[in-house]
Amino acid sequence: MATNFGRGLRALGHQSKENIVIFAETRKEWLISAMGCFKQNFPLCTLYATLGDEAVVHGINETEVRHIITSHELLPKFKTLLAKCPNVTHITYFGDQLKETSLDGYKAGIVFNSFEDVIKKGNNSSFSDEPPREDDTAIIMYTSGSTGAPKGVIMSHHNLVNSIIGYAVGLNIKRDDIYLAYLPLAHVLELMAESMMMMFGVPMGYSTPLTMTDRSSKVKRGCPGDCSVLKPTMMAAVPLILDRIYKGILDKVAAQGPWLGKLFEFGLEYKLNWMKRGWDTPICNWFVFRKVRALLGGRLRIMAVGGAPLSPDTHNFVRASLGVPVLQGYGLTESCGCATLMDQYDLTTGQVGAPLQVCDIKLVNWEEGNYRITDKPRPRGEIVIGGSNIAVGYYKNPKKTKEDFFDSDGRRWFRTGDIGEFGEDGCLMIIDRKKDLVKLQFGEYVSLGKVESELKVCPSVENICVYGESSKNNIVAIMSPVQKNLEDLARSLGKKDLRRELLCMDDDINKALLQELVATGKKAKLERFELPTALFLTSELWTPDTGLVTAAFKLKRKSIQVKYQDAINRMYAS
Repeated sequence: MATNFGRGLRALGHQSKENIVIFAETRKEWLISAMGCFKQNFPLCTLYATLGDEAVVHGINETEVRHIITSHELLPKFKTLLAKCPNVTHITYFGDQLKETSLDGYKAGIVFNSFEDVIKKGNNSSFSDEPPREDDTAIIMYTSGSTGAPKGVIMSHHNLVNSIIGYAVGLNIKRDDIYLAYLPLAHVLELMAESMMMMFGVPMGYSTPLTMTDRSSKVKRGCPGDCSVLKPTMMAAVPLILDRIYKGILDKVAAQGPWLGKLFEFGLEYKLNWMKRGWDTPICNWFVFRKVRALLGGRLRIMAVGGAPLSPDTHNFVRASLGVPVLQGYGLTESCGCATLMDQYDLTTGQVGAPLQVCDIKLVNWEEGNYRITDKPRPRGEIVIGGSNIAVGYYKNPKKTKEDFFDSDGRRWFRTGDIGEFGEDGCLMIIDRKKDLVKLQFGEYVSLGKVESELKVCPSVENICVYGESSKNNIVAIMSPVQKNLEDLARSLGKKDLRRELLCMDDDINKALLQELVATGKKAKLERFELPTALFLTSELWTPDTGLVTAAFKLKRKSIQVKYQDAINRMYAS
């Protein structure tokens, strides 16, 4: 299908080395289309399905594409967007299983083809493949941009192949594995994972976060979720998904009464104690954790996590309750998602593993933040990655490319902006980020990302953003609360009206949740100045559609600050 799809695009007039955009959700047709483009040496420009209209138009116009690949669900967006995209002449769409795709109401002169039409054209054509060379562009991947407009990262075929090899060695993939695919394919983590599965011939099942488990919000009660049907052995995750699994398991246990809750707590502590000594607990696994394992199909043997810091509590909890190694990795779009990965027998938390064999990592001094490679007991500094996985640069942005990329010692290097520390075992810890660091009035530095990852463990937190001003001596927090916990708290405080908007404005609830946050922070041993002194509750759920988080659910700090500036001012005034 990939071969015929690529040839079908040639039959429609697409030329080798001519850019093409893919703007669709994660599904098998996405990957087949990508492989078809690679076979014909078409640079593939990827856009997140959750990007705002302005960012989509920016990506399409900057890459000057004539042809867009999209899906039945996203196609109607182009009724308005095409007016701002003068170069576009062709649209290929993935159909829906149940509904006909309407092609009325679009700009005149656009040629539409379904995915199946293009494959038929390729099957009946006389075109052959035009394989790329290693330095040809494979992907221009637009980041979701936690700051400013999205940037296109240019990855060559050489970059992609080396990154896949780097991860494949670390993950020990087996012949009978099954992979659960649900993260955005326009995100480098998922693209690398699925490409790896194709290299090893591992079957993949496509899911979504809303249909993953039996208890997911779009699964009818009594019907099995995707994991129960597929029974995967491997999955990739971002910390937000694991935080949800963590809270979901705790809620399920709490609903079964105090006696079972105590048994679960004892089982968890017992298992963690033996795990640290290198032993498994088969009887405890069967009696206490059997149903928890069944949530994700019961056969999971490895889980890789990346995209943001994972809190130690969540890491230990998921590792023990699911009985699988949870391997934290570290990488950026600019390093093709590849830099470090934990070993599956490493039982530590708070670190992201050792460098993979395809790259080198060094730390350089960051004087402004007081991080130096001469620091004792361990060297600290900005993380710089070099190797064959480092991208070519940013598309049509030589100034930013020159700032962040450089060549030295016969290899390409990238300045990450993340602050790291090397442990005695050679493993890397991410301890800060240049953009996340705030210096308060009395000179204390607060790492906003670190504080947020600790506070997210609080059961009432759906999502949280911490904010600090250098002219003040305290930090404040904006929080989107978990609906069920919010309602339970309201009932315990004697509130009658349980509408989310009203509860979020209630002073008693605000006070109680702030106390809960501070207690969570103290438990995580945060410093006094790292604890929020005021809280604003928002009734809005932060999804990529709102523009407040990226497709990988990282906070867009600037967007959040702009939206909630009045609330921030009121918190500081109080």
